[in-house]
Amino acid sequence: MDREASIAFAEKYLEDMLAFFGLNVAVAVTCDEDVIELSVPSTHLNGFLIGQHGATLKSLQMLISAALRAKEAEVQRVTVDIADYRRHQAERLEERAREWCAHVVSSGEAMHLEPMNPADRRVVHQVIQEYPSLVSESEGEGRTRHVVIQVGDITEK
Repeated sequence: MDREASIAFAEKYLEDMLAFFGLNVAVAVTCDEDVIELSVPSTHLNGFLIGQHGATLKSLQMLISAALRAKEAEVQRVTVDIADYRRHQAERLEERAREWCAHVVSSGEAMHLEPMNPADRRVVHQVIQEYPSLVSESEGEGRTRHVVIQVGDITEK
């Protein structure tokens, strides 16, 4: 399945899942490089579709990605956003990352953050790039992978 067919399939797949719950909404679709981004507008089912800490949202993504893999689609990575939940979460994480950076700059001490998923780690790394005196790296494996923020060259351990 080529790129355009992959995008159309992901959009239809999500719209069909939402229709199962009685929600007939148009899903907005964009595709950046190798990720299909599906955005669902705000509805009365926001809380249900997002789930606790975004668990249902992540499950929707996994289902769509699995369906794309089964179809041997060219693009298989998917992000789903319901009522801008992910965007708002990323903005809050950016604010926290700036606070962490300010703390590291003022104290000079390295900070080991809690484990995060890859998307959240990426947001933190991007914020840290705004601080020329700071460097960051991800450490650990799997669910324990976390970001370390420190002053100077990360190789100076």
